[in-house]
Amino acid sequence: MESLAAQQHDPNPAIDGPFTPRQLFRIDDALRAADRETSVAFSVYVGELTEPTRQHAEQLLGELTSPAKSVLVAVSPNQRVLEIITGEQAARRLPDRVCALAALSMTAAFGGGDLAGGIVTGLRMLADRARS
Repeated sequence: MESLAAQQHDPNPAIDGPFTPRQLFRIDDALRAADRETSVAFSVYVGELTEPTRQHAEQLLGELTSPAKSVLVAVSPNQRVLEIITGEQAARRLPDRVCALAALSMTAAFGGGDLAGGIVTGLRMLADRARS
């Protein structure tokens, strides 16, 4: 999956995403750093998730180039849903308790109205743990 910034870039200015260019840069920078510093491939999806949301997020993970070594952070602001899905190899480096702690930090930021900051914080927390 390409970076979030690349996904949201659209030459049609009538289509707006939830992020400013600066926020997109911060998220993209966090994704690139996480990928570069770990052997885990990180991706972010922001948008509606069909019910059941976990299964939809798992399906999205399966569509990535290397799902086994990937982590998908799926956020649906309108549904107030956050799913962190890890592939088989990535899960060895990022146990559920680590993902739950990152999710807690992210939802705290989301609750304060900082969607981009929450995503960046979560990515950094997950990457820090995946490095060790």
